[in-house]
Amino acid sequence: MDLSLTEDQEMLKKVAADFVKAEVPAHQMTQWYKNKQTFQPQLIKKAAEMGWLGMMLPEEHGGVGLSVMDCAVVFEELGRGPVPGPLFTSGILSAQMIFEACTEEQRKSLLPPLCKGEAIVVPAITDKAAYWGPEAVETRLTKLSDRYIMSGTKRFVFDAEAATSFLCAARTEEGKVVFLLVDAKSPGITITPHVGFFISVAEVRFDRVIVSPSHLLGSSGASWVTLEAALEKSLPVLSAYQVGATQEVFDMTCEYTRTRVVFGQPIGRFQRVQDHCVDISIHLDQARWATYEAIWRIDSGMAARGAVHEAKAVASDGYYHGTNYAHMVWAGPGTDYGHPMMAHSVLAHTLYQYLGTPGHHKRLMMDALYPRG
Repeated sequence: MDLSLTEDQEMLKKVAADFVKAEVPAHQMTQWYKNKQTFQPQLIKKAAEMGWLGMMLPEEHGGVGLSVMDCAVVFEELGRGPVPGPLFTSGILSAQMIFEACTEEQRKSLLPPLCKGEAIVVPAITDKAAYWGPEAVETRLTKLSDRYIMSGTKRFVFDAEAATSFLCAARTEEGKVVFLLVDAKSPGITITPHVGFFISVAEVRFDRVIVSPSHLLGSSGASWVTLEAALEKSLPVLSAYQVGATQEVFDMTCEYTRTRVVFGQPIGRFQRVQDHCVDISIHLDQARWATYEAIWRIDSGMAARGAVHEAKAVASDGYYHGTNYAHMVWAGPGTDYGHPMMAHSVLAHTLYQYLGTPGHHKRLMMDALYPRG
């Protein structure tokens, strides 16, 4: 298993790092997170110009045709920002879902605007807040003679306020889960941002929203299996973003232990402070190598489902616990919303349950490794 980066991937890594330094400086980023203004249209435009939206899609559909590792290298650097906005939700997950589920005609219509940043498609999948899976889809889709009526409430929609359209999961009268695109400006849609220790999350309510049959993905709305196929290539990219974020938390915390002087010496000389830094590094290494193994398996054409779920579980755990250990080192200064630690902390808490909690993905990992009879 060779996890070293190629020359091209090293170049992608440097370009992404330079982008973060130039476009998402810490003083600006903290204000975006503090004021919950994480959708910055100029970042989406510039990311599209760099070719980072729909990176893994074929060129004929507006993408670049890169591998999962190529994409992950970029998103690991974006995580160090942490760069906000729907670069993952629209540019990776929705792009993959549309590519996997749609007809060729739909792909040609939907994917190029998404890759150019002109359309922002945000997934709105489950109705139960912290739950994931087809059983958490409760939105109802009722068929009339020439249209559908959709009603339900998606309680945890990441990047909802940036959406030009939602990629929704709904349950038909026969009980089947199907997927469809809904214009975000359709009558009957209400977006209510969540308050509290979250970022970029909103509740989206669909109250008898009219949907054309042509907005179903594919010929019949696809299925949850199709979503799982899209997630298999998308989740490692999100995990790489969390790895980059955890690396940034580790780096700035270690630097703080060298420069913060207490009782006449740097705090890094104190055993308990060292323990916290070691704990961060352990979570970081677990997340990085689990993520890289999953990506290597995908790009090598090997079975990767168990590794993908492991990567999502470990990366979410790592970012969450890594920020907690970092707060023990930073203490008071790290609780100021003008400090980068608070941006990382609210994002780590948000991503912890996004697309399924670590516990959920550990169960799916075991199901993949040891299938039930």
